[in-house]
Amino acid sequence: MSMPSDLERIEQRIDDLVREHLAVPDAEIAASCRDVLHEVATQAVVSSQGGKRLRARLALAAFDAAGLPVTSQARDAMTDLACAIEVFQTAALVHDDIIDDSDLRRGKPSAHRALAHQTHSESIGRGLGLMLGDILATVSISIANAAASSLGNPDTLRSVFLGMQRDVSVGQVLDLAVELTPLSDPARLADASLNVFRWKTASYTTMAPLQLGLTAAGTDPQVAGPLSERIGKPLGVAFQLADDLLDVIGYTKNTGKPVGGDIKEGKRSVLLADALALSNADDRSELIDMYEAPSRDARQVRRGIEIFTTSGAVELSRERIRKLWAQAGQAIAEAELPQTSRDMLLEACRTFIPDSCL
Repeated sequence: MSMPSDLERIEQRIDDLVREHLAVPDAEIAASCRDVLHEVATQAVVSSQGGKRLRARLALAAFDAAGLPVTSQARDAMTDLACAIEVFQTAALVHDDIIDDSDLRRGKPSAHRALAHQTHSESIGRGLGLMLGDILATVSISIANAAASSLGNPDTLRSVFLGMQRDVSVGQVLDLAVELTPLSDPARLADASLNVFRWKTASYTTMAPLQLGLTAAGTDPQVAGPLSERIGKPLGVAFQLADDLLDVIGYTKNTGKPVGGDIKEGKRSVLLADALALSNADDRSELIDMYEAPSRDARQVRRGIEIFTTSGAVELSRERIRKLWAQAGQAIAEAELPQTSRDMLLEACRTFIPDSCL
């Protein structure tokens, strides 16, 4: 089970690994460009700090739950592999914030905003943010490759890690494609959005951490892969549904993002699809006009939250989450693992679903 000491080790190790991989000798960089490079390297460290480290902790829990004998060297390597997932997570978030034009991430200015402030240029800040995301994604592969060398099934681990990155990229494409889905067809919008959750979120949030942890401990890849999907797919989709729900019912101090941010951005979501399907004609028309407008003000955001709540979409989202959580729990209960290992996995997975979303 992931203990507080694991969380502390993960946080410190991510910091050390990012600094190590971003270190470039000044002598090899033109003097006039060093300050900008240093700002990007600093932002890489800042962007990598914070967060609940759910993915890394799940990977370590899966590693421990495998119940196979491992050395302290192997567990250290697994910690690095878990950190590699988190570094990739940061890379994905940096790119996400550029795509979504987000100002905040984890309660701090998003990377491209911070770099724009440092360089006094929005366009350069955005460009540097893109490159920062690319650098962190590459760094995550380097960390994973090195860690895999000291773990069971190293070739499979490398393949799973790269496959995870590909799936997230596919998911990002699908996420953008969803924005073209007509609001006149809520069922189609809900189906497309749920499909994105599998590719963009579940792939690297739950499925890959489970598979990497189990496989690294020496579990047969033919067993680890299907088991990780049975647990991780419903859990990952539930996690994203909960994240979208928190945008409506949460608080900035807890989420690190402005409440109603998805509405302000006009983001197509399952929550929106449910509200469109459940609302009366007037509210449905108001939502469509709101989301098809070029922008939404604070009053419209509040009104959107109100419609999501009164239509029953918020409660339906909770119902979806409860059903998916039950599926994940059933998959854990049926896993051919000792009871203590199943309990360990269940506890780790439970941290992905806030009580307020059930």
